[in-house]
Amino acid sequence: MSVPALHLRPAWALLKKHHQKIRRVHLRQLFAKDRERGERLVVEAAGLYFDYSKNRITDETMGLLLQLAQESGLRDRIDAMFRGDKINTSEKRAVLHVALRAPRGASILHDGQNVINIGIGGSDLGPVMAYEALRHYSERAMTFRFVSNVDGTDFAEAVHDLDPAETLFIVSSKTFTTLETMTNAHTARDWLLSGLKGEQAATAKHFVAVSTNAQEVAKFGIDTANMFGFWDWVGGRYSMDSAIGLSTMLAIGPDNFRAMLAGFHEIDEHFRTAPFERNVPVLMGLLALWYNNFFGAQTVAVLPYEQYLKRFPAYLQQLTMESNGKHVTRDGVAVDCDTGPIYWGEPGTNGQHSFYQLIHQGTRLIPCDFIAFAHTANPLGQHQDMLLANVFAQTEALAFGKTVKEVKAEGTPDWLVPHRLFEGNRPSNTLLLEALTPAVLGKLVALYEHSVFTQGTIWQIDSFDQWGVELGKALAQRIIPQLEDATEPKLAHDSSTNALIRRYRKMKGTV
Repeated sequence: MSVPALHLRPAWALLKKHHQKIRRVHLRQLFAKDRERGERLVVEAAGLYFDYSKNRITDETMGLLLQLAQESGLRDRIDAMFRGDKINTSEKRAVLHVALRAPRGASILHDGQNVINIGIGGSDLGPVMAYEALRHYSERAMTFRFVSNVDGTDFAEAVHDLDPAETLFIVSSKTFTTLETMTNAHTARDWLLSGLKGEQAATAKHFVAVSTNAQEVAKFGIDTANMFGFWDWVGGRYSMDSAIGLSTMLAIGPDNFRAMLAGFHEIDEHFRTAPFERNVPVLMGLLALWYNNFFGAQTVAVLPYEQYLKRFPAYLQQLTMESNGKHVTRDGVAVDCDTGPIYWGEPGTNGQHSFYQLIHQGTRLIPCDFIAFAHTANPLGQHQDMLLANVFAQTEALAFGKTVKEVKAEGTPDWLVPHRLFEGNRPSNTLLLEALTPAVLGKLVALYEHSVFTQGTIWQIDSFDQWGVELGKALAQRIIPQLEDATEPKLAHDSSTNALIRRYRKMKGTV
């Protein structure tokens, strides 16, 4: 299906006109006009309760956004992904992370072959996030650590109190040549051999690999019988349910891991089959686009009121910004709108005492996703009621604020009124779920995966490549020997980079 440029789609032009009409309408007015708005603008699906009533939208807004989705070929694009078409156009690959969580007997084709998943996992951010999120379900007799940063401190702190004889390293790298990963892997091998008095055979016993490059794995010293493979149609940020996240399964056990996969799949099927007006990932994606492209909002705050989800916003940063941080369409033409808002956040209630001030009274519009659970794994007195009270209070305060009249009625002196005024009209979504279980974690991740896909489809960008990370990596490979050479290297960078290299060499005593 040929899709016209975004600015040429009828719904886009209508949305621009509609925004001019609605941009100053306050949520107070919208709720006063529609007394049942809070019950009407909700969707219940796959165990999720999604309240999007506190958004600066009307029925007309949603109708136009849904029209835009249709005009953008979203339905065809969804079908193409689940069909196994090579929708990652710049790399000529299929995008089949949905196959990783398909149940036995499901048929998802790749180049005419049925895809069967035997692996488990996620990228580094995936396993870290999943381990923290599901720590309640983890095997406490084992200690789990994660090393990703090439900064030596990351490795040193990870192994500080560990016994080499009781340590297993899982090295995850598709090519087994990734600079940061292999630097840490060699350091791990040196640490292990030092602790085991140079026993070379120890590498085979204390390392497993998640890779596709058996030759490099064997060269490193890992028995290829202990190598877990995966496929080129699974991108790193979409791979927490592939073999990369072996640590996740070891931590929570195979039954809980299967439950997480089932949660992923439930949302996959909801996304694939639900009509767009009742499709939670589609609605989330359209609302994010509404604020990004028509209100000029540059960020989205994700605010989980669940301590176990403390790494979830960081995980979403990679998922959203590596996917949709693109400046050209799939056809290589410059985009004609802003893409890829910045996702960020912290768990509540901590964030309330740091950045919520800016969200409530700052000059920037920051749409928010609140994530909350009716039940906690650690019930302690009134804690959960207090936590949920804060969720509901924050969304109410953001939406309706406090008027001048209300502030004055509290006896506030006139000079202080402007400081205590809350304009409100700050939009938010609320996701309310029963409890954070392995299945629910899978649902949450899939929800945002497909929201990202929805936005990328409308922008006509490739959400599944990441060429933007390549240039810096390539330049780093050139600079490393220039930092390490015993003799003064010949430098041909810009004057700033040349000066920084020389200053670093001088500071570390190379010259």
